[in-house]
Amino acid sequence: MQTIFGPINSRRFGTSLGIDLSPALKQCNFDCLYCELAPTSTVDAQTHSVLPKQIISDLKQHLDSKIDVITITANGEPTLYPHLLELIDSIDAIKKNTQTLILTNSATLVDAKVFKTLLKLDQVKLSLDAISDDVFKKIDRPHKNIDIKDIIKKVQEFSQVFKGKLFIEILFVHGLNDTKEEIQKLNDTLVNIKASRVDIGTIDRPPAYPVVGLSYKELHEISLLFDSSIPIHIASRVHAEPNNSTYSDKDILNTLDKRPLTMQDINLLFDEGSKKRLNSLIKNSKIVKKVVGNLEFFIPDTNLKRKLQK
Repeated sequence: MQTIFGPINSRRFGTSLGIDLSPALKQCNFDCLYCELAPTSTVDAQTHSVLPKQIISDLKQHLDSKIDVITITANGEPTLYPHLLELIDSIDAIKKNTQTLILTNSATLVDAKVFKTLLKLDQVKLSLDAISDDVFKKIDRPHKNIDIKDIIKKVQEFSQVFKGKLFIEILFVHGLNDTKEEIQKLNDTLVNIKASRVDIGTIDRPPAYPVVGLSYKELHEISLLFDSSIPIHIASRVHAEPNNSTYSDKDILNTLDKRPLTMQDINLLFDEGSKKRLNSLIKNSKIVKKVVGNLEFFIPDTNLKRKLQK
């Protein structure tokens, strides 16, 4: 079974070499509506696993200095892998300067052993699609006895003690977690989570169930509903048609103060005149660049100074 895939050039995380901890079949404690894998019954443990020795042997054949991050994932939920602690320790022994990253749905943080194990990683991406119990169950379709309140508590606790880069991901599904009420609940939760970046996105692959995603414009409008202290990044470019809106100098500064943007965001939102005004503001040092993870954002100089003083 092939446990290693890539490398993949990830805009968010750099050159990534993936490890699939469940190459033979989907094993997950969620059955998300938007999952690109076929629907299947949820589980709370892996029944088919590859030994760490095999994974490390495969990894050694593909790992080189060009790899920015080793991404631990699975056909399902990677933290269900029973040898995760042993595997991470083994990767640390050979990875040198390469970072380690895991992509998890957050549910197993309630397990003290998993919680402690994930603290060993350089980067962790936690999913958090909803706060309301009914919305959570509709979107993520969790295994029995998984409580969203317990997950939220542990995500907040983890963010306070994790020393690496923590990313939160929210995937929006039309008509479910994109209401103002749910976004407000997400906002109120995120202000108590210390994250390097919060990635918001939508469906960009054929989903397991008949649900639809949002447009880039809708995601941008949602991003403006979050508190400006939350480092929101629009990760999805699905249906990203240029908006070509006109922004004055004041508009540009106000927009970037509320929500820092990448150049890709700017190319989608600004017309040519606005881009020229942006460049002038950059030359006059009124707008500066800020690197978060693998992404470069534009932010007002006054905003950056204000954040440094906190």
